[in-house]
Amino acid sequence: MKKYFAECIGTMVLTLLGCGTAVFVGCGEPAGVFATAAAFGLAVIAMAYTIGSISGCHINPAITLGVALSGRMSWKDACGYWVGQFIGGIIGAAILFWICSATGAPGAMGDPAGLGTNGVANAGGVGGAILVEVVATFLFVLVVLGTTAKNGAGNLAGLAIGLTLILIHLVCINLTGTSVNPARSFGPALFVGGQALKDVWVFIVAPLAGGALAAGVWKCFECECKKCEK
Repeated sequence: MKKYFAECIGTMVLTLLGCGTAVFVGCGEPAGVFATAAAFGLAVIAMAYTIGSISGCHINPAITLGVALSGRMSWKDACGYWVGQFIGGIIGAAILFWICSATGAPGAMGDPAGLGTNGVANAGGVGGAILVEVVATFLFVLVVLGTTAKNGAGNLAGLAIGLTLILIHLVCINLTGTSVNPARSFGPALFVGGQALKDVWVFIVAPLAGGALAAGVWKCFECECKKCEK
């Protein structure tokens, strides 16, 4: 239970601080894009060195799927992680919604720009958004699997993962708002409602597909059969 609770807290922090930066700083200018990207990346780094020794600090259902498909954790634990992550995303969004409501900041119910929600319009629609999120999540989860492997980056894994998330956000924020994380997307969409909630399935399905693809590629990298060694 400690692992699941740690995942809940970590995902709450990621959602609150990452989406909170998007709300209060904005992503309309390059400085705001960089600030939001940095917030998500730094939140991951901070949590990696806080709860990494407890749960591994997935704080992302797509990462958990990739780890489970790679055989590094049981499916029972994966289900526990997913429950904790989605609850954490909802709690983080609830806190942010309460702050926005109390201060009059963007994020009210139905506000399309509220709470750092994701969207498909700037990516050319559903198809474009799915492509962006699958590719971005594939790259992100591949870095996670590589840096946390037996001969990976060791104590520097959290730093490498956080920096990778910053880079991905810099590329994708103006396309989809950058999800690569179903729990981080579901929480804000639940409170904003409207189109954000209608489109949230894209930001659940696409990141999970990207995570599964990364697991498949990484298993090929780790394969030690004679055919692969040739």
